[in-house]
Order: sequence, then structure tokens, then C-alpha cells
Amino acid sequence: MSARTEGAIWGRAEWPGVVLGVGARVAVMGSLNVSPESFYAASVYAEPEALLDAALGMVAAGADLIDVGARSTAPYLPTAIPESEECARLGRAVGALTAKLDVPVSADTCRAGPARVALEAGARVINDVSGLRDPELGCLVADHEAGLIAMASPASDAPLPDGPLTTVTGCLARSLERVRTMGIAEWRVVLDPGIGFFRAGPTPWSDWDVEILAHLDRLLVFGRPLAVALSRKSFVGALVDRPSPADRLAGSLAATALAVAHGASLIRAHDVRETRDAVRVAAQIRQARERDTR
Repeated sequence: MSARTEGAIWGRAEWPGVVLGVGARVAVMGSLNVSPESFYAASVYAEPEALLDAALGMVAAGADLIDVGARSTAPYLPTAIPESEECARLGRAVGALTAKLDVPVSADTCRAGPARVALEAGARVINDVSGLRDPELGCLVADHEAGLIAMASPASDAPLPDGPLTTVTGCLARSLERVRTMGIAEWRVVLDPGIGFFRAGPTPWSDWDVEILAHLDRLLVFGRPLAVALSRKSFVGALVDRPSPADRLAGSLAATALAVAHGASLIRAHDVRETRDAVRVAAQIRQARERDTR
């Protein structure tokens, strides 16, 4: 077995302070932002003190780790900011959190500069919505022995000729190949199907996300735990006619329960207490079904 896969267990990932996948309970990642342009304003905390208070509240509510972003990644919003600004925001945020939290901190970034700042400030996980397209970022993850969430991500805004499952499976396969090329230990890698990011194909984007969630278990073929980020996203609003993210909690919890039922190991959420309850119920039902099929 090569050094990069030594110790790997099929369907299991190990991060500092968190074990995911086979043999572990489903984890909840609290989602916070320091980016005013983020799609859900209630998740934004510009001041370090307010950010820390929100994170501590999430941990008390059951969050297993905290994810913080300094630049919105919503594909339908004008979210571009200079890399220097993302670095400054993310460095302050991660430093404030890692100094006080007892759970790991994840940095939501796809750029090497902010990733370096976050890792040096104590982040233990990089949440990369680009699927590891930046080789320098990959090398940083490997050098720091950090955890990685590699998301399925469309290569461009060009139309998507294939269906949801074929496209997402291909994206994840390419991300895993980059993981291997960059020397990242696969047992530190979790995959994300990219809910909300595929909008250019003939399939309506809300139908696309429904299709992926309905067949999420098929993405377990890679032997990596799955992270799902669907909290208050636009596909939920489209399904229940709730234009405002503030009105999408109930729909998000329904989608969360189904994601867990179909194999998710990590749920990223804005509403930790409510999400933790939904996850616990869905996970116990999934476990009962798995026992019945043995």
C-alpha cells in the first residue's frame, strides 16, 4: 500500500478531533461567514467577538466542528473580492475561533493564499468548493496534514451535457485523482456533491439537486464519506416557494433527514440545534434499516 493511502479505511475519514463515515455517528458542521455578500445574512458576523459567540453557541448546540467562510461561494451572486481581502477576513476569523474553541475549525476557501493564512492560524480542515483545482492549495493541505472537503464543481459555466449523477460522479472522480496526484492522504478526504452549484444544464437546477439527493448513496462508490451542504439553499426555496433564505428552515431539515438516510456522514448547517435533532432521528432510522439488510 502506498504512503498516501496507508491506514485508509473504506468509507471512513479521520480529521483532528472528528471521525467521519463507517463506524462513526453523523456529524454536524456549523456554518458561519464573515463575508457581507453571503446569501444568508443571518450567518454573517463581521466582528470577531460576535463570530466567536455564534460559534460557541453552535458548539453548545452540538456542532462537531465549525466552518467559516470569508468570501461567498454562491454561484448566482456577484461575490468576487480580492484575494488579499479574503486573506485578511479569514485570518482574523480563524484566529479568533481556534483560540477559544474545543472543536476543529474548517476554512471555506478555494484559493491558496487564504488557505495558507487559515492553516497557519490553526484551521484543521479546508473546505474547497472548486474540487482541488489549485495545485498550490492541494500541496498546502498535504504539507499541513489537514482534512479536506473536495466538492464536485462544474469546470465552467458551459452547458452540462450529461445528467446529474453522471456529471457529479465524474467531477468527484477528477477531484480524487487530484488528491492522489498532490499527495494528500485519502483517509483525510471527504467528498461533497455540490448541491446548488450546477446551474448551466438543460435540467432545472432545483431538479438537479433533488436528483442528486435522491441517489446520494450511489456516490458512496468512491469509498469516501459524503458531506452535504444544503442549509437554506435556493433549491429548498424553489421546492416550497420560499424566496427568502430566512423562511427555509423546515425544508432544509426535511432535505437533511433524507440526505442522512441516503448515506451522508457530515451535514453543514446554519441551524445546528434543529439540524442535530433531524440528523439523530434520521441516523437511527438508517441504522435500523442497515441492520435489517445484514
